[in-house]
Amino acid sequence: MTPIIALRGVSKSYGGIPVLDALDLTVGKGEIFALLGPNGAGKTTLINILSTLVVPDSGTATIAGSDVVKEPDKVKRAISLTGQSASVDELLTGEENLRMLGRLSGLSPARSAHRATELLEQFGLTDHAKKRARIYSGGQRRRLDLALGLILTPPVVFLDEPTTGLDTRSRQELWEVIRSLADNGTTVLLTTQYLEEADQLADRIAVLDHGRIVAEGSPADLKARVGGEMIALHDASGAVVREMATDGTIRALRAALESLTDTTAVSVSLRSPSLDDVFLAVTGSPTSTELVLEGQQS
Repeated sequence: MTPIIALRGVSKSYGGIPVLDALDLTVGKGEIFALLGPNGAGKTTLINILSTLVVPDSGTATIAGSDVVKEPDKVKRAISLTGQSASVDELLTGEENLRMLGRLSGLSPARSAHRATELLEQFGLTDHAKKRARIYSGGQRRRLDLALGLILTPPVVFLDEPTTGLDTRSRQELWEVIRSLADNGTTVLLTTQYLEEADQLADRIAVLDHGRIVAEGSPADLKARVGGEMIALHDASGAVVREMATDGTIRALRAALESLTDTTAVSVSLRSPSLDDVFLAVTGSPTSTELVLEGQQS
């Protein structure tokens, strides 16, 4: 894998408190890479360093071969950053938003119009091109925001919790857009509060905890580290009263069942490990309120 994002020994502290601690990380071209972690784990600081908004205390970070500290202008031309809020002009139409940003980015009028048409089609917004952005749905606004960040087709896109606040259908529609970016060679570095999102989208995942990467790998690899099967005890109401991991063999399952002595349990079920189990295993704490499973949004 040829890395397009590379960090070596990156550290950052605020008020003497370490936020990133000698972090090493590489992301390959065309990869969707997801960052998970509880509040304060360092995700936002990492994104800010890579997008040249924050200078690390030590270590090096490069984007497409350019150093984020020594060559910030080159890095800025190689990236796009989309956050949780859509940064569109509500008084303009979708097409006008794109054409205006194209002109501000140095494109000719003809090229701006052509690029706007391309992006509207790519993001499924052609039927809404002439409508003012203020009447767009949440999902449409988020897609337009992402399209605006791709006016100049940067090789690297940072998505900081891009689907926060969207309903399930809008979130899944945006997933398809993100997949299409990677299919076309764009590298996506994604932070998300949805474990299901990371599981569905990411080629690789890194779990940050106290400024360090405590687990890294594909979703399947990470879940395999937890165990082959999770065995759960349920009470009379169906609520889980205890869970434990096994390696999935008949011998291990029999041993696990023989060890269970909880008198409130009335039934047993098996399931495959989830990213929730991974988070618990590598951080030592249950999934934080920042990380939620599909359907568990508050």
